[in-house]
Amino acid sequence: MKVSVITLGCKVNQYESQAMLNGLLTAGCTACDDISQSDIILINSCTVTAMSDRKVRQSVRRARRESPDAVLV
Repeated sequence: MKVSVITLGCKVNQYESQAMLNGLLTAGCTACDDISQSDIILINSCTVTAMSDRKVRQSVRRARRESPDAVLV
C-alpha cells in the first residue's frame, strides 16, 4: 500500500508524522509523495486558530477529491 502524509503545524506534529510514517513503512507500506496515487492519506494537524482549522478542511477536501478511494486518516 502507498501512503502519503500531510503535516500541518509545529515541529512536534512533524516529528509525530514521521514516527507514524516509519511505523507504516515498517508494516510494509511504501511512502508516496503524490496523494492521487496513495492508498492511505494521513493528515496530522492541530487546530488552534480559525486559519489552521481552514487549512485542515482544505487539506481533507483536496485529499478526498484527488484520491476518492484512499483511506483518509
